[in-house]
Amino acid sequence: MEPIRIYDTTLRDGTQGENISFTAEEKIRIAHKLDELGIHYIEGGWPGSNPRDMQFFKMAEKDHFENSRIAAFGSTRKPGISPSKDKNLLALLESNTPVITIFGKTWDLHIEHVMGISLKENLAMIQDSILFLKENHREVIYDAEHFFDGYKKNRDYAVETLKTALENGADFITLCDTNGGTLPFEVEAITKDVHKILKTETSLSDRPLNIGIHAHNDCGLAVANSIAAVREGCKMVHGTINGYGERCGNADLITIIPILCIKMDYPCISNDNLKKLRKLSRYVSEIANMIPLNSRPFVGRSSFAHKGGIHVSAIMKNPKAYEHMDPDLVGNKRRVLVSDLSGKSNIEYKAKELGIDLMDETIDSRKIVSEIKKLEMEGYQFEAAEGSLQILMQKFTDQFAPLFELISFRVTVEKDKNRPCSSHAMIKISVRGQEEITAAEGKGPVSALDNALRKALGKFFTDLNLMHLVDFKVRVMDGRDGTSAKVRVLIESRDEDSIWSTVGVSEDIIEASWQALADSFHYKLSHTK
Repeated sequence: MEPIRIYDTTLRDGTQGENISFTAEEKIRIAHKLDELGIHYIEGGWPGSNPRDMQFFKMAEKDHFENSRIAAFGSTRKPGISPSKDKNLLALLESNTPVITIFGKTWDLHIEHVMGISLKENLAMIQDSILFLKENHREVIYDAEHFFDGYKKNRDYAVETLKTALENGADFITLCDTNGGTLPFEVEAITKDVHKILKTETSLSDRPLNIGIHAHNDCGLAVANSIAAVREGCKMVHGTINGYGERCGNADLITIIPILCIKMDYPCISNDNLKKLRKLSRYVSEIANMIPLNSRPFVGRSSFAHKGGIHVSAIMKNPKAYEHMDPDLVGNKRRVLVSDLSGKSNIEYKAKELGIDLMDETIDSRKIVSEIKKLEMEGYQFEAAEGSLQILMQKFTDQFAPLFELISFRVTVEKDKNRPCSSHAMIKISVRGQEEITAAEGKGPVSALDNALRKALGKFFTDLNLMHLVDFKVRVMDGRDGTSAKVRVLIESRDEDSIWSTVGVSEDIIEASWQALADSFHYKLSHTK
């Protein structure tokens, strides 16, 4: 099959998502990761809109990209002026990218009622802008903004804008579901009709028809709409990593790429590069400072997670029983969860996964299941805390060798009427038979305790600076006891390679936090010693 071109707009459309922003340097770093994956086009930003995007393009011009073509994004010329005097188009040329993507209006509502111009002038804006960019030897991708809404209101005019773009040299035209309200069966029918019209009613019938899809996720259907468009002949798919974008986001390329490659046999990227998808998803979420979505298809931590004992027993015999594909194909892995729903199979699978020796089954896995279920009755939750689970199973099997031991700690919180609370922690631990006492401040008692423990351990272990907190959750187990109620604390930590969770339970929130915090450091150190 003809390969589908992947067009990434994380660095432009993705940054329109709430709370997402990248520096020019961060954009370059992400662009190189996209290039390594084999993404065909990387849209770097809108050079006419802000200095940061222009800085990115200046940096990209001096850089080398092995697989990807960098694209600058902008609009058609403004009404009533020539392209050579339009600041937006001149800025696009100044970016010196081999590819320029411009959007134009398709929906007569926007043209006549928002912009206040004639339908004829809009067609002239499309024509003049594309001709101008082609005269300057650029590959031009034309985004037909609000195409599907425009088609449904005024089919003939919406299609006329596409004809104008194609006949004046656009290398690709992209059908945009800008408001994200179109349904998959509509996308499929409209895309099919567009192909038929453009093949029969233009002077370009002897030329390959290059059409793309750009879907937004306001109905939760951006991926489905993109796939529907590909089924009707679209050769390019626009989207963002992790679906980041304005409002509800854009089509998620992390989901679309494996669907195309694995499920539909449309080549997009190589099989070797498919295995980088999970790391790329995590990398971009880290730079965006967004917590990775566990339920994200294909690459999320829960994508291939199994909890019920019957399910686990089945996948131990044949993973196809409860998995739609091999997780290794996208760089993910199978996970078996241990909880009060677990059976013997869960424990045996988990022990093997965590590298815990059950000593040829001389250790009774049923006893371990029973002990874990007792702890879960007390409030522990190990399916959400695999770091603590590993340590617990090592203790059950006498394979736990702690690299540090707590002797004591003291936490103080001070508050007066003129200042916010301040927290201080003093900690005394034993490391390799050597006692270490240190103190630290923090933004809250747990932060102070974390900082003090890091400071003490940092004298013995060198890579703790790579470990940092991702999430901290406190859950009251039973509110009937008021402020004396038992609480569960879940801490999620990460380093450059992995994410792990730990749990603590106590009537004292500091004690529960310490349990989860200590397990987090034990887990990290056990994987780096």
